[in-house]
Amino acid sequence: MREYWRVQKFYDKLWCARVSLPMRKTRILKRSFDVAIACLALLMTAPIMLVIAVGIWMIMGTPIIFPQRRPGLHGIAFTMFKFRTMAQGPGSDEERITSLGAFLRRTSLDELPELWNVVRGEMSLVGPRPLLMQYLHRYSKEQMRRHEVLPGITGQAQVNGRNALSWEERLAIDVSYVDHHNLWLDLRIMLQSVGSVLGRRGTSHQGHATMPEFMGTTTQPEACVPTGVVVQSQET
Repeated sequence: MREYWRVQKFYDKLWCARVSLPMRKTRILKRSFDVAIACLALLMTAPIMLVIAVGIWMIMGTPIIFPQRRPGLHGIAFTMFKFRTMAQGPGSDEERITSLGAFLRRTSLDELPELWNVVRGEMSLVGPRPLLMQYLHRYSKEQMRRHEVLPGITGQAQVNGRNALSWEERLAIDVSYVDHHNLWLDLRIMLQSVGSVLGRRGTSHQGHATMPEFMGTTTQPEACVPTGVVVQSQET
């Protein structure tokens, strides 16, 4: 954790040196909004999270929380927290996911522990979803720009098809968000996310529990990975 913030502080200095004052104000406003809403949401959803935790413990046992290293701002790794949705042991994702886990994914309730990541400053309420560490080597230079902002609990791709999109479509939407994000867009995405969850749209790609593995764009330029980032194979 200490190393994360040391590297993050270095990147923040570079960022402040090259962006305008209005952009800095937007970032401060977005962060203040994130913390206020995340703290309020944690308090309001605490009883729901307790019920979910008990359900996971009774059906799947421990652990209840699934921690996983994901790339955050500038591709720097952080530990993301989710409710566990799969049984332990061999088998594909489709075979290991439990009925409770499938329900949590359809309703996005498995994402609730990520509110703590928002409070810690590792995520935002809205932004490109944090994907797997091994994908960093597979992004094109343009696709890598999705890491110029904090990853989010929900994002523009999540309200425009979610896991039903192709990887190229999803990553292009992420980069578009980086170029055009503002507080009003975030509010609109948050409201649209409620509709997407209630409608249970795009929770999985055809033939997969979530999305097929991203292997890189077919005609992509040379991949770009931040200096010093260690890419690891991750459990899915």
